[in-house]
Amino acid sequence: MEDKDETLTAHLEALRSMLVKSLLSLAIGIIPLFLAAPYCISWLIKVMIGEHDIALNYFSPMEVFILQIKTAVVLDLLVCSPYIAKQIWNFVLPALHDDERRFIKSLVISSSGLFILGSLFCIFFILPLLINFGLSFMTEDIKAMFGISNLISLALWLAVVFGLMFQFPLITYSLIRFALVSYESVKNKRPYIFVTILIIAALLTPPDVVSQTMLAVPTYLLFELGLYFSRKYAQKQTAKSD
Repeated sequence: MEDKDETLTAHLEALRSMLVKSLLSLAIGIIPLFLAAPYCISWLIKVMIGEHDIALNYFSPMEVFILQIKTAVVLDLLVCSPYIAKQIWNFVLPALHDDERRFIKSLVISSSGLFILGSLFCIFFILPLLINFGLSFMTEDIKAMFGISNLISLALWLAVVFGLMFQFPLITYSLIRFALVSYESVKNKRPYIFVTILIIAALLTPPDVVSQTMLAVPTYLLFELGLYFSRKYAQKQTAKSD
């Protein structure tokens, strides 16, 4: 009984240490990243607006300050996420077998890479496309006037959303890898999964067909990529059992 109590106490202490270190890293990072937020905002504006001669507006005295705080929080989460992932990894590591450790380590690295890829895809391709689409409706009588808070908040939100949705191949592969679902059942449910992706994309993006489509199509293609690697894994397992 004492051994169990000591083990539980050790686990709780490890959990407390992991949470404290993670929160401390976020607290330390928020200050320099708040100072870097204006430069990040200017960079995002240049990427999205490009060569268009458009003035961005703000409509309350504190709007830009609050926007800088919001940008700093997002940057803080992104910059500190590798360190936080390392702390979580150190916490769960003792409970894993060698093959599970290798798989989850590769999963964490792949997940980080896909998140970065999804965010960059959104920033350099989707956001300029949305801006150009919106500007295409300008006429001599209708002029575009963008609020900086709406524009940057949209950019930050979509960058995070694309980063998360680009996790689909890993989710698919992991579910099949750990035998939570079978390859055949996932393959047969493709139409339902496509509809689900469309619904998620509609919920996470602004109410326009362009951004919804631009999120749903790459996500489904990535799902198919995850399904392809899952099929390869299933074939290997079948060959081993034979």
